Amino acid sequence: MKAAVIVFPGSNCDRDVQVALRQTTGREPAMIWHGDSDMPKQDLVVLPGGFSYGDYLRCGAISALSPIMKAVVRHAEAGGAVLAICNGFQVACEAGLLPGVLMNNASGKFVCRPVAMTVEATDTVFTGKYAAGQQVSIPVAHHDGNYFADEATLERLEGENRVVFRYANDNPNGSIRDIAGIVSENRRVLGLMPHPERAADPALGGTDGKAMFQSALEALA
Repeated sequence: MKAAVIVFPGSNCDRDVQVALRQTTGREPAMIWHGDSDMPKQDLVVLPGGFSYGDYLRCGAISALSPIMKAVVRHAEAGGAVLAICNGFQVACEAGLLPGVLMNNASGKFVCRPVAMTVEATDTVFTGKYAAGQQVSIPVAHHDGNYFADEATLERLEGENRVVFRYANDNPNGSIRDIAGIVSENRRVLGLMPHPERAADPALGGTDGKAMFQSALEALA
């Protein structure tokens, strides 16, 4: 599986994703700077977490206009897989790859801790190694993870089984309907606030996120 990680000014989880991909695939992922206008053909593109452009304007809004995002959108429109984590989820929504928006946490505070999630769908590129209804623990670290969409969009997401992860018993940000992660219509673009790369090695205190990368390897290799 050929994978690439997009690096924005202010990304701080790009190297963590790099390590997780290297350990999972045995190959070094391409690290692509946001200012590049093109990228080699990839099986998987990851939009990592962090605070791109210092979260000015709206989180992810400036990064969504980066030159490389045109290539990422083309990749997604051609059926390529995209994993958008935390700030990457915000970027994906701002770029139109996923519906909805990520707003300030309901508490108004930065939240950084492991959270329990329930796996709602296993028929995606990223969840094939999980069991339906499985509860996993994966860390969050964000100030703007409060997912919101209008009622029609929410009903479409629910009706098409596109809510992939839901906070189990501890919604850290106030996300509507406890939504922690959603997929695109073709089920190949996943956006989620928790950080699977921070739960992909026993040395990090947990491995519940590792199956996300293993699922992608199995589906895309």
